[in-house]
Amino acid sequence: MSIQIYNTLTRKKEPFKTLQPGKVSMYVCGPTVYDKAHVGHAMSALVFDIVRRYLEYQGYDVRHVTNYTDVDDKIIQRAAVEGVDALEIAQRYIDEFDQHLKDLNILPASEYPRATEEMNRIIEAVADLIDKGYAYPINGDVYYRVEKFPEYGKLSRRKIEDMEAGFRIDVDERKDHPMDFALWKTAKPDEPSWPSPWGNGRPGWHIECSVMSHSCLGEQIDIHGGGNDLIFPHHENEIAQSEAMHGKPLATYWMHNGMMQLSGAKMSKSDGILVTVDSFLEQYEGNVLRMMILNSSYRSPLTFNKETVEHAKNALKRLRSTLRPALPKEDWKNEKLQEKTNQVKALFQEAMEDDFNTASALGHIFDFVKEINQARDQGADEESLQEAQNILKELTGVFGLELELPEAQGGEASQYIDLLVEIREKLRDNKLWDLSDVIRDKLDSLDVVLEDTSQGTTWHWK
Repeated sequence: MSIQIYNTLTRKKEPFKTLQPGKVSMYVCGPTVYDKAHVGHAMSALVFDIVRRYLEYQGYDVRHVTNYTDVDDKIIQRAAVEGVDALEIAQRYIDEFDQHLKDLNILPASEYPRATEEMNRIIEAVADLIDKGYAYPINGDVYYRVEKFPEYGKLSRRKIEDMEAGFRIDVDERKDHPMDFALWKTAKPDEPSWPSPWGNGRPGWHIECSVMSHSCLGEQIDIHGGGNDLIFPHHENEIAQSEAMHGKPLATYWMHNGMMQLSGAKMSKSDGILVTVDSFLEQYEGNVLRMMILNSSYRSPLTFNKETVEHAKNALKRLRSTLRPALPKEDWKNEKLQEKTNQVKALFQEAMEDDFNTASALGHIFDFVKEINQARDQGADEESLQEAQNILKELTGVFGLELELPEAQGGEASQYIDLLVEIREKLRDNKLWDLSDVIRDKLDSLDVVLEDTSQGTTWHWK
């Protein structure tokens, strides 16, 4: 079975075929850096990290580009409030987001272009669109002429005549059509600006991504991704700009993740409905957020609440429970564990190739977890258990999950736990049961579980 990807452009799953054999070009729209990132931003980054990891697992060479929008009305407004340079605001939140990517174990992109570093190419692109008749200047502003592009609306399935000026669209009576959108904006006093043939100004939001995608990946790419809130107008406008310039489809596959929701509302910095990545990571490890996303379809909304977080925490504990050492018994038989070990990779791949169905793939992994734990409890030998554990680590690694415990929990603490277990065994040898129980109960309160066996006492984290 070949990989099937749901294409927003066609509204159906399609076989994945790359422009160049064995290579994938993927552009994912990144954040506008004017405030702290929330877990909804992290969701998009995690979704496409998982897509990338699976493609690489299947042997593709993936060139993954994610941009930073570092010049925007909201950045300028924030800078004015704080009384600092707009680029200082942008750099502050770029640095924070870079650290979040590391904390969440997201693979570094091949390139992180910034709008402010592409200004010459942006100006050239705007001039090209004017020359081709797709854009027109008015008093220092430049607008894209949507009626010139017959396929405008093909991604969002909207018709020009049914559209009204709305989200991120400024009503301007100077425009030829209300849906015409800005490619270049004339500078206002005290705003950052760059010289252009139409006067000092800065680019519109949409042209930035068209130029950065072209600059890093070429005129046509395999996958263009982002949140489904970008379908219109952002991605629709990218298509109009890019295809007018280059005369070919911008992307073969358009992939969009669902929104993270808090109390039924989309997370939004503008509306103050959010949980920041900082606040999440103060309470939980990054693997918990990744597990939340893996447990659902990437195209569906994901509700963020205490229940979904606890479910993800418990699922992570179940995965880690398989890493306990063997407690072998001579009469143990290997057939059932070996059968599951031989099957799980094929089942995992079948699920993932159906539009990256991580929830189904996780289901197969947890069936395998159950078999591993049962085999261990029944006395599996070390070699059989190790083989199964290694395959589990391989598959969870494709998801970017880290099964080894975080340093704060499993690092230096381990040597002290080992010492307490040794002391407890001596107490038991001397029949000092009450004292040995105190150690056991105290460790249990710290999420450390002791198992007493005929071969001695072992321990593991809950």
